[in-house]
Amino acid sequence: MGLDLGAIIPATPRTLDDFRGKSVAVDAFNALYQFLAIIRQPDGTPLMDSHRRVTSHLSGLLYRTTNLLQAVIRPVYVFDGEPPKLKAKTIAARVEVKQRAEREWQEALEEGDLQKARSKAMQTSRLTAEMVTESKKLMELMGLPWVQAPSEGEAQASDMAAKGAVFAAASQDYDSLLFGAPILIRNMAVTGRRKLPRKNVYVDVEPEQVDAAAGLASLSITREQLVDLGILIGTDFNEGVRGIGPKKALNLIRQCSTLEEALHRLGVEIENARELRYIFLTPRVTTEYSLQWSDPDPEGIRRLLCDEHDFSTERVGGAIRKMIEAAKLRQQKSLDQWFG
Repeated sequence: MGLDLGAIIPATPRTLDDFRGKSVAVDAFNALYQFLAIIRQPDGTPLMDSHRRVTSHLSGLLYRTTNLLQAVIRPVYVFDGEPPKLKAKTIAARVEVKQRAEREWQEALEEGDLQKARSKAMQTSRLTAEMVTESKKLMELMGLPWVQAPSEGEAQASDMAAKGAVFAAASQDYDSLLFGAPILIRNMAVTGRRKLPRKNVYVDVEPEQVDAAAGLASLSITREQLVDLGILIGTDFNEGVRGIGPKKALNLIRQCSTLEEALHRLGVEIENARELRYIFLTPRVTTEYSLQWSDPDPEGIRRLLCDEHDFSTERVGGAIRKMIEAAKLRQQKSLDQWFG
């Protein structure tokens, strides 16, 4: 899911404190899928309320976002709109992967292999329209703005960062760099101790920052060439060239300068190359949004989470207290900037 350029683009380790006082546009679908995948029972079952409704997404948004607020970070979640038509094949392929993973999950449960079951279950996550609506409602109750993108949320977040509306775009994927984000923050929403897939090993996951200008300079290519490189590897909108990974693609683009020349050398074709470039270089975005952070609505949060979805009153109350404290810190930070 998403383009992995970690092998060729350097990233700088960070902590949440490094982004204190900054506003960050978070790719909402990317974060929600992370929550749905990670926040599960030992056998892979997602968190659910007494009506068997999945609540992993709400749990992730509540507690992980509260961590960001405590660090005096101003998150704004950006939601996907209508996907480009060229993404249809990728979406269909993901559906097949989920269906296969569901069968393998059930088989692992029958075999009593909980480790395998949980690993397979993480691949079955589905984000429904109802989950998206609930997530937006929770954001509003927490006093946080959210933005509805006309198309790709990652493109919208990147554009907001490029225009200076926010400090950076936050996503697990490197596609943000192709969409023009000047700064990409990875691992922001999933910071903490995580289990490696298919291994009984835990690692500490910390944020990392990728600066587009520095990254492109280190690769000796332009953003347009980075897009061509991505197309060669394969994106959410095309399959790429078989056998071409990040390092091979980089060498080809350095030697050939353009996607067309690289394809000519390889003796292959990629359909819709011009449209693929257009998706990244001139994406559908909106400027009709307002970024206002306000105080949380404690009673509204309790009604949504505790009354409707059986969340622990004590745990939710603790999160609310942290939100209120964070709001005071945010207001003090604003006053310090105003009078400083």
